[in-house]
Amino acid sequence: MKPDPRRILVTNDDGINAPGLEILERIARELSDDVWTVAPEVEQSGKGHALTLTEPLRFRQLSERRFAVTGTPTDCVMLATHSIIQGDKPTLLLSGINRGGNLAEDMTYSGTIAAAMEGTICGIPSIAISQDVDKSNRKDPFPVAEKYALDVVRKILTQSWENGILMNVNFPTDVNNVMGIRATHQGFRDEAELFINEREDLRGHNYYWIGFRRAYGTPLEATDLEAMQENYISVTPLHLDLTHYTTYNNLRKNIDQDF
Repeated sequence: MKPDPRRILVTNDDGINAPGLEILERIARELSDDVWTVAPEVEQSGKGHALTLTEPLRFRQLSERRFAVTGTPTDCVMLATHSIIQGDKPTLLLSGINRGGNLAEDMTYSGTIAAAMEGTICGIPSIAISQDVDKSNRKDPFPVAEKYALDVVRKILTQSWENGILMNVNFPTDVNNVMGIRATHQGFRDEAELFINEREDLRGHNYYWIGFRRAYGTPLEATDLEAMQENYISVTPLHLDLTHYTTYNNLRKNIDQDF
C-alpha cells in the first residue's frame, strides 16, 4: 500500500498548543489542502496507547478543521475518524512533532507513536515524528525537523508498505551536522536509569515524580540509537503484530495438545 496524502489527520501527545504540532501542521499543508488537526487539550506524554473508558470525552472546535480533545492521543484518533471528520476518512496520519526522541524501549510509552498505531489500526498509513531536543534552546527547539521533516515525509510517501506497519521518524538535535537519513531497526539501551523523586507537599503528605535518565550507550549497528548518536535521521518501520514467531513455532511443536 502506497500512502496517499490527499486528506491528512495531524495529532500529537504534547497538546494542542505545542510548538511541534504547529510545525507539523505547516508540513501537512505543504502536502495537502485538506488537513485536519485533532489533538489533546493538554499534554499526554507517556500515556502510551491508553484510551479513556471511565469518563466522558469532550472536544471543542478551535477553528475550521482544528479540534482539541479532553483525552489521550488514542482518543483523538478514535474521535477524529469516527465522529469529527465526516465523509472519507483520512488517507494519512502524521503524529508529532514530539519534543524529545522516541527511540528504543521508549516506544512502549510514547503517545506520539500510539497515535500512529491507532491510525494504523484504523487502516490509515501513519507516521510518528519526534526530535531530540537541546533543552537550553527554548526559542527554537525543532531546527532539524523544521529543515528536513517535509523532505523525509515525502521520501517515505514514495514507498509502499504493508497493512499493520507504521513509520517512526526521529531527528537528531544538531541542525548543523546532520549526516543523512538511515533506515533503522529498534534498539535497546544499555544505559538507562529510572529515578523516583520523593517530595513533601505543604500538608506534610508525600508525592512523587517519575523520570528517566537516558543515554545512547553503545548501540547495536543499524539501530535507531546508533543513527541518532551519529547524527543521522532515523526511520524505523514498526509492526502492530507483536507475536514472536520463532517462539510461537516452538510452542506449536512442544505444547500444542488436544484434550
